[in-house]
Amino acid sequence: MRLKDKVVLITGAGSGIGKSTALLFAKEGAKVVVNDLSEAHGKETVEEIQEQGGEAVFLQADVTIASDVKEMVQRALERYKKIDVLFNNAGISGVGALHETSEELWDRVVDVNLKGVFLPSKYVLPHMIERQEGCIINMSSCVAELGLMKRAVYSATKGAVLSLTKAMQVDYAPYNIRVNALLPGTILTPFVENYLRNAYEDYDEALETIKKRQLSGKLGTPADVAQAALFLASDESKFMMGSPLYIDGGATFGKMA
Repeated sequence: MRLKDKVVLITGAGSGIGKSTALLFAKEGAKVVVNDLSEAHGKETVEEIQEQGGEAVFLQADVTIASDVKEMVQRALERYKKIDVLFNNAGISGVGALHETSEELWDRVVDVNLKGVFLPSKYVLPHMIERQEGCIINMSSCVAELGLMKRAVYSATKGAVLSLTKAMQVDYAPYNIRVNALLPGTILTPFVENYLRNAYEDYDEALETIKKRQLSGKLGTPADVAQAALFLASDESKFMMGSPLYIDGGATFGKMA
């Protein structure tokens, strides 16, 4: 029970990494505030947590809209009186080289991936400052540290999230608030599966190709990232501040001969 009695808010917890993390955190004793844009997906996560004996509540909100986020945080505090951990997990991808990227796609990815970290943090931080404690986990990506073909806007936002994490840590260290970032490699989420099926003629061939990005020769799973998030959320990582944590199967620092 590494998160016993802690209250955790996870954005984008209706599927993939967010859902896996919500389920794991609940098993570890946390009361989980499940946020997602999809009511059906968010409630499904809550139902699974409750079926396993955990405690959770679903709060629908668009993380790019200030009024939505402010109300979500207020409702979470009204219910649980505190937020110990904020996991800014919500995010989307954007495919294309820079000149192929439409202004609409650029704005949408920047909104979700960067503003979606800014707004939840903005409204949770005053509460954490008042309590003089807290933990924030921001979802970056290993593409913040390396180049990946046709991921211009996605890479830009994930690099920004990593830099923002470091800046936040400097500002909020005096209040005993830790801010760290997760940097996954390619994770086999429902989003990635759908992308491979829709963007390539041969799904199996595409899958084998992207496996080669990692030294492991495998794709990560949402559970792999959830375990890393658990470490950052727990007191076991109390001496980690402003740090990137890589869960990438060797993609960032290794290269096949």
